[in-house]
Amino acid sequence: MFLLSDVRILAVEQYGAGPFGTSYLTALGAEVIKIEQPREGGDVTRHLGPYFDENLPETGQSLFFQSLNHGKKSLSLDLNTERGRQLFHRLAKTADAVISNLRGDVPERLGLTYEQMKAHNPALVCGHLTGYGRAGERANWPGYDYLMQAEAGYFSLTGEPDSPPSRMGLSMIDYMTGVVMSLGLVSGIMKARQTGIGCDIDVSLYDVALHNLNYLAVWHLNAGDTPGRRTRSAHPSLVPCQLYKTRDGWIYLMCNKEKFWHSLCDRIERPDLAVLPAFRSFKDRLANRDELTVVLDEILGTRTTAEWMLKFASSVPAAPVHTVEQALSSEFANQDGRIEEVPTGGKPMRVMRNPIQVSTGNPHTALSPALGRDTSALLTEIGVSEQEQAALRADGVI
Repeated sequence: MFLLSDVRILAVEQYGAGPFGTSYLTALGAEVIKIEQPREGGDVTRHLGPYFDENLPETGQSLFFQSLNHGKKSLSLDLNTERGRQLFHRLAKTADAVISNLRGDVPERLGLTYEQMKAHNPALVCGHLTGYGRAGERANWPGYDYLMQAEAGYFSLTGEPDSPPSRMGLSMIDYMTGVVMSLGLVSGIMKARQTGIGCDIDVSLYDVALHNLNYLAVWHLNAGDTPGRRTRSAHPSLVPCQLYKTRDGWIYLMCNKEKFWHSLCDRIERPDLAVLPAFRSFKDRLANRDELTVVLDEILGTRTTAEWMLKFASSVPAAPVHTVEQALSSEFANQDGRIEEVPTGGKPMRVMRNPIQVSTGNPHTALSPALGRDTSALLTEIGVSEQEQAALRADGVI
């Protein structure tokens, strides 16, 4: 038995944030059933390239789709139809939660709120992941990760000071919002199992993006600080914590404790730097960051990044600056099953293992499902006959 093996979740999800969040739940053993629109070809990422694996069923070949939906089930069901909603209500009686990532005004239109669902299952938890929330002037606005990064100030924090505003290289708002929603959903399920009463859980991309500003927001709101981009991806207050030049490229040092500054000085064979008045404390080094950068560039430029990494090892927080290719081919990334191989019938698919590892065991990573793969079995489970299913399929309901 895995941690969430007795949890069933109906996921009206597509694209990134919702599927990324529920992928954590499947990795912990939950049964996640994707509810997909049959008339539109299901989750939009089923059709997104540029890379496809022809060893897989046609509707599951997209590597984009495969990256977000491991181990889930797929039920093709049109919730825009009355019969589709009736079937959904019957299935909801067997579930712990419903999660959707839709535009803010859509959950109520589709009948996915707790107020609308509680008659079918009073203990149901209804999670809503939206762009800007389900209420207010932006409820009907479409919302996406990059838009949130732009509006929440991230573009002003990313890149070099003289470069154009820039987004992060990954869709971190999507990812974090999905994980936050999954945390909220599991918390709601725990409470519902105690009380028999469910609830709505709301998380929006915008709120998570804003909340992530964290200490920068507190600095601005309470001290009037105006955060901005720092040369060489430097930390706003801790020094040394930035990129430095080596003989063959770059290294990132992160001496976020005084002991690490002293360790760095020892490892570069310059213990005198640690006691110089200009570099003695965090405050001193912050005031003299540029001067210290020149000094460290000169010293670190005498060896390669790899040589410095061996020298620093467990004594100085440091990292090489990799491309994605280098990151995924590194020896450390390929240890301890961090990259898994999933059988496909042809060449195995290599995927990232979920980072949550449980001492009692995790489910094996499984392929993402073909569209509607589990429709017949799930409808049979709730008493829908083969004859009824054939009629529903003919009418485009499933």
